[in-house]
Amino acid sequence: MISPDTYAEEPDLAALGALLADRTRAAFCLALLDGRAWTATELAQLAGVAPSTVTSHLNRLVTGGLLAEERKGRHRHVRLADPAVAEMIEALAARAPRRLVPVRSLVAARRHRAVAFARICYDHLGGSLSVAITDAMTERGFLDWEFGPSLTPPGAAWLTDTGITQDTEPHVRTCLDWTERRLHLAGAVAAAVFHHAVQESWLVPAEGSRVVRLTDQGRDAFRRHLSLTDEALTAR
Repeated sequence: MISPDTYAEEPDLAALGALLADRTRAAFCLALLDGRAWTATELAQLAGVAPSTVTSHLNRLVTGGLLAEERKGRHRHVRLADPAVAEMIEALAARAPRRLVPVRSLVAARRHRAVAFARICYDHLGGSLSVAITDAMTERGFLDWEFGPSLTPPGAAWLTDTGITQDTEPHVRTCLDWTERRLHLAGAVAAAVFHHAVQESWLVPAEGSRVVRLTDQGRDAFRRHLSLTDEALTAR
């Protein structure tokens, strides 16, 4: 006879889904994919809601384990709790149904194209440029996919020859890119490639945005190191 007070644990997927079943909270999570810590005021401006409303939403996301908070003086900052949460948000965005949003200016249209082309995805690069880099590394034998993505010896040599250094083991994983709906490179190797590209001014992150701008120097570098085509190096 089993006591009525005996319990077993199981995943509460509905509770997790409820956290993202609000457009304001979902918008916060997408914005925080840039890896930065945001203030409640910044998120309020992003979503166009009152600060008091933001506080309630953030409390739910922090309690639910999707966000982590930190205090800097009087200000409260929040960020995604860890890389696994970022990967989950990116994958859910890739699988989510598409909805039409109004594009009322040329600036807005350019921003949408820029986000789809190259953006910060937590600690690495996302967008069509990142997918093209992943494809090029695969074609050149730098990545092996037989048992999941892994860095090959030629790939490790390429990182060294290119001047890309890593502080960690050559860990490779993938994200499902939400704009391309294809895999792009993630993990320590992707982070090292991205940070090297930023240090060398191949890529320049935009202030206050996830968008990353590809410079002329970056175009030359990606042509030279990975033979990327002009099409791959151009926002569509």
